[in-house]
Amino acid sequence: MTKSKIKTIGVLCSGGDSPGMNCAIRSIVRTGIGEGLNVYGIMKGYSGLLEGNFIEMNASSVGNIIQHGGTILQTSRCPEFHDPEIRKEAFHILKRKSIDALIVIGGNGSYAGAYDLHQEHGIPIVGLPGTIDNDINGTDYTIGFDTAVQTAVEAVDKIRDTAHSHARTFIVEVMGRKSPAIALHVGVCTGAENIVLPSEDLQTNQIATDIKRGIKRGKSSSIIICAEGEVPGLSYRIQEELKTEHQIDAHVCILGHIQRGGNPSAIDRFVASRMGYVAVKSLLRGKTDKACAYVKGEVVTVPLKESLGKKDKYLPQFIDLARALSI
Repeated sequence: MTKSKIKTIGVLCSGGDSPGMNCAIRSIVRTGIGEGLNVYGIMKGYSGLLEGNFIEMNASSVGNIIQHGGTILQTSRCPEFHDPEIRKEAFHILKRKSIDALIVIGGNGSYAGAYDLHQEHGIPIVGLPGTIDNDINGTDYTIGFDTAVQTAVEAVDKIRDTAHSHARTFIVEVMGRKSPAIALHVGVCTGAENIVLPSEDLQTNQIATDIKRGIKRGKSSSIIICAEGEVPGLSYRIQEELKTEHQIDAHVCILGHIQRGGNPSAIDRFVASRMGYVAVKSLLRGKTDKACAYVKGEVVTVPLKESLGKKDKYLPQFIDLARALSI
């Protein structure tokens, strides 16, 4: 579809929220308006699309939001969107609303829904990687990751003060069901003695050995960073095994959803703003099935298909770095 045929675009957020989504929305709306487009926000993701929950947006609609976390458009998960018949209805709703192109901000599941919608019905779509997990294929960075890491680092710094004061071991659980990114970054940045990743087998014996080694050289406290994993309770499993098998008392602190919220960092604001701008410009240049990506410091577009799924491996040197510094 050429520039002359695109008159109206829609934007939605889908899946988990991430700090910086508002920055992307602001950029999309204002870039679109500057290009003479009509811009509609779709409330509550794909669910809101199916309900026809559209709001027309102008420059004032996105004023004073760049510093706020979450998303003014709200978000949701929509399992129904896996059904081709439901996607067909979504396409008809978009046509009835005169939406010529769609920008989707979200993670892996959101991208999959966007790709299927494009493949089946030809609607031009651009995806923006909005997830704190930094686990989308084809991009070095996802919107919200830096803020989530910084939030967790600040929390662990405070916990370490207590750990040192009481000579205790703390197991701090951060987000990351399948992705090790947050755990690795937080572990390195807080000087954690151990990092437990979701893709590795639990090595409680090694954790206990490392803690006891530190005690022998005069350390009175330890911090263990644990990615939450896909099965709840990993932190408490570590706690139990340390107690029963190694006679080490440890306290569990689960940071949870505070990592999703809060004011986006300058990095997230800047990258999200760049991506929103590039998304609109790409649509107007006829790029109809793309995803914005951050590659070697530049915001580019890549085929949406190549962005589907999660990164299989994380940079091994980060794991080696964490282990080297934890002695």
